[in-house]
Amino acid sequence: MAQDQTRSHGLLIIGASQSGVALAGSLRALGYQDPITLLGEEDHRPYQRPALSKEFLQDKVDKEKLIFRAHQYWDDHRIELVKGERVERIEKNPDGSGVARSTTGAEFPFDRLALTVGARARRLELDGADLGGVLYLRNADDALELKAQLPSAEHLVVIGGGFIGLEAAASAHAMGKAVTVLEVGPRLIGRAVGEETSQFFLDAHRAAGIEVRLGVQLSRIVGEDGRVTGVELGDGTVVPADIVLVGIGVVPNTELAEELGLECGNGIRVDEYALASDGHTVAIGDCANMPNPIPGAPADERLRLESVNNAVEHAKVAAYSLTGRREEYRSIPWFWSNQGPYKLQIAGLSVGHDRTVVRRDGTDGKLCVLYYRDGRLIAADCVNSGVDFLDVKAALTKGLTVPADDAADPARRLKELAVSGAPEPLPATPRS
Repeated sequence: MAQDQTRSHGLLIIGASQSGVALAGSLRALGYQDPITLLGEEDHRPYQRPALSKEFLQDKVDKEKLIFRAHQYWDDHRIELVKGERVERIEKNPDGSGVARSTTGAEFPFDRLALTVGARARRLELDGADLGGVLYLRNADDALELKAQLPSAEHLVVIGGGFIGLEAAASAHAMGKAVTVLEVGPRLIGRAVGEETSQFFLDAHRAAGIEVRLGVQLSRIVGEDGRVTGVELGDGTVVPADIVLVGIGVVPNTELAEELGLECGNGIRVDEYALASDGHTVAIGDCANMPNPIPGAPADERLRLESVNNAVEHAKVAAYSLTGRREEYRSIPWFWSNQGPYKLQIAGLSVGHDRTVVRRDGTDGKLCVLYYRDGRLIAADCVNSGVDFLDVKAALTKGLTVPADDAADPARRLKELAVSGAPEPLPATPRS
């Protein structure tokens, strides 16, 4: 493949996502001078996704408030923003340069490539899933469609008891809708939190008036005249529905990476420097499968993180790699989910925990669950308990632990109990 060698094509970032925007900004903050092209397939300026299931759905913020940057920002930082172009093919040279071709026939040459392509909503494989009113909530167009249909609906059925489903369920309930959540698993948010936190949200949502059914078997989606009217369960029960919102997880977008011959498996596999298996391409954010960054984690333990925090921090690591430096991803992951009056904040990763400690002070609507592995604090779920969240996040960042036998006393600040006990402290995360 021949390329024009008389000029620098710079970096092509495929995916105008949170991680793509963060990568472009981090590079300019580090003094990167080569051209940057940020290419997105949606016909929207880059926007924030978390509010789609909450504030935007409830009309508490308009779409302009979700936009990351004003037009002037892209001009001032010499970042070419391209909207509405879906890349279908990439030709890449051994040195990492190449050209990407979109479905419209446009060509985008590059010297280096970054994949910030995110993930897509997992589709429901069920009879009737193609009926009108069966919706998903992953991007801005999904949110606009749900927002347009919700006012005329009386009954909303949410399939999936994860973060997106519960956030949307709480939002719709606050708007006066009858809401039923159907979860095939034995508990809510089962892949992200422990049993105590799952039970807390089950009790909270039921107490608020949201019907939650666990361990259900889905039979089919039923409808009339091409429009959904309900969800039939395995026992023959039909749950009425004017809208069915499907929130059963996401699938990382690995198609371009696979075409390039990059190693994939639950995402695009990258090393601790955000480099893919070819040693040239970087992949970050929801699409990337990385080594577990938590100190003390098994060397072969890998994961894919879906959060704003990860998108930003992973972008900084990739920016260093693209400028010739090597900075390992050593940031403590954290997450949040607002569900009605409850703010869940998670610090660290509870995977592999062998002990939990529950902190309650008798305050209704407040909970902190601490997770330990081999006697060392590794994570916490904090509901309406911002102080505990900050204390745990600070302790983990500094390589400290909190003795489990002392931690259950809610009258004691966790930061005052923190002692040495984890592996080496984390270095301060470089800020762009």
